[in-house]
This record gives sequence, structure tokens and C-alpha cells, in this order.
Amino acid sequence: MRAFDRVTWYTLLRNRLLYSGRRLISNVFIHETAMLSRRATLSLIAGGSIKIGAGCRIHHFAQLLTYRGHIILGENCSVNPFTILYGHGGLTIGNNVRIAAHVVIIPSNHNFQRIDIPIFQQGHSQKGITIGDDVWIGANSVILDGVTIGNGAIVSAGAVVRADVAPYEIVGGVPAKRIGVRGC
Repeated sequence: MRAFDRVTWYTLLRNRLLYSGRRLISNVFIHETAMLSRRATLSLIAGGSIKIGAGCRIHHFAQLLTYRGHIILGENCSVNPFTILYGHGGLTIGNNVRIAAHVVIIPSNHNFQRIDIPIFQQGHSQKGITIGDDVWIGANSVILDGVTIGNGAIVSAGAVVRADVAPYEIVGGVPAKRIGVRGC
């Protein structure tokens, strides 16, 4: 039994493709050369859309969850096991991006300014996240709402990224800070 199949209607239906709208896959585009594990999950929660570009690989137990937003993956991206990509405020990922295992990318955050109202009742901010081309995001990293990661950047394993990352910059730590530059 192969872990990956070329994406066909049968493969999509066999996967746990959840939907909340009336049309099953009207908001999902997966390029015919993309590979999707049988155990990956694509969920159109409360609407939203998913676009997966040519040559992408979505590994087992990876989850793409829209929550009314969009998730766009460029060409030749890999999303490794147990990674969760949320769509909330919009997630756009460029070409040739490598996302290691157990990464969480969430373009949404709870509002918490008022102390007289419980946090869960204060709504959310949703600025979105943009990740450029040729980016490597290390295992167990977390990318938070409002972040832009420039082309060629590297996020080291376990980093929590809450501010923009410049092109070709290498960041690590909690919170993530500059630890180097690619090519230097």
C-alpha cells in the first residue's frame, strides 16, 4: 500500500475531507501533481478555501483547517506529519517551502484587552500570515498571526515567531530572534 496517491476524486473522498457548505469540494483546488497522504485532513470549517500547488506533498496526519479563511500553498511545498495549518485570517505560502513535523501556523489570535469580559468572548484578531519562497520552518515551530516570513528565511526548530522575519534571515528561540543570515 502506497502512502501517497495522485490526487483523484476518489482519493479526495477517501480522505477525511470535511465541509460545512452545500457543495463538497467547490472551494478546494489541488494540482494534479500534488501528493496527498491518505491520512492527511483538509477541513473547510465554516467555509474558506484551500489551494495546493503543483508538486506539493502533504504527509500523514497533517491538517489544513480553513475556519472561514484561505490556505494557499505554492508549488513544490512539503507539509510534514502532525503539522497544523490554520486558515482563519488567511495563510499564503510561497514556492519551495519546507515545513517540518509538528509545526503550528495560526493566522488568528484572541483579543484579551478587557479584564471584565472572559477572553473567549472578546473575539479574535485575524491579520493573516505570509510565507515567502524557499523558506524552511523547523520542527515544533509556531508561527503566530500577523507575521511575514521573507524569501529564503529559516526558522529553527522549536522557535515561536511573533514578528516578521527578513529575507534570508535565520531565526530561533522563544520568542524567535535573529541568529544568522543565509549565505554569510
